[in-house]
Amino acid sequence: MLDTAPRPCPCCDATDIVPWPQYSPQDWQIVRCTACDMTYLRNPVAYEALEEDFAWEKTYEVKKEASKGSTSLSPGIRALRKKLGLTHRNKHDKYRVWFNDGHVLDIGCGHGGRIAPPMTPYGIELSKGLHAQADAYMREQGGYCAHGAGAEAIWTFDQGQFDGIIMHSYLEHETDVMQVLKGSHRALKESGAIYIRVPNFGSINRRLVGAKWCGFRYPDHVNYFTLKTLTETARKAGFDTELVNKLALPVDDNITVLLHKAGRA
Repeated sequence: MLDTAPRPCPCCDATDIVPWPQYSPQDWQIVRCTACDMTYLRNPVAYEALEEDFAWEKTYEVKKEASKGSTSLSPGIRALRKKLGLTHRNKHDKYRVWFNDGHVLDIGCGHGGRIAPPMTPYGIELSKGLHAQADAYMREQGGYCAHGAGAEAIWTFDQGQFDGIIMHSYLEHETDVMQVLKGSHRALKESGAIYIRVPNFGSINRRLVGAKWCGFRYPDHVNYFTLKTLTETARKAGFDTELVNKLALPVDDNITVLLHKAGRA
């Protein structure tokens, strides 16, 4: 077991917590903040461990094998999810509309193929192996990928540089949520938008499946948002929240939102 240190709530910085023992395997401490109701991993590992030992591409395969059948509870729910469009789809056309075919930053970009022309792709990736792939692709398209933690690397870009920022299956991994959101606020144009997709801790599926829920991954998922806690966290960083998957939210294992700078005309 790696050395870890307890952290305060990533949303409100409070330290009073209630444990979730049923969701805390081995030495991992999943807790709920009594001040704002945020659920999070209290003792995450250091960024260095996430670069290689617990890199996303490794823990994803482990979780995929361990949680077979946990995403869909029955044929009825599977049919409903399909009807509501809760399957993974290429969002290229939506990105083009949301981000005005501009310069787009993908934080936690993986191998880097999510943003395609006519948009110009930029990225941030912590995994050493995935960063090399992403940087090669993005440089061919006129951008580049920064290597490092999102909360640190976001501050290396220019103020107002991006028309759009993507955090697709990323924010649940980030220990310093406010730092990356505030950095994104700085790097985003006034007319820009941020796309966020995170596991939905408030979903019916999580309540029924419990500890086998597909959204639990240890130790690289460190934040477990509901729409309420995600909206409040975004507000503190200067954003208004627009829910994208309005109809599907209760039965969707993910929350999908767009963030806009607060007070934007």
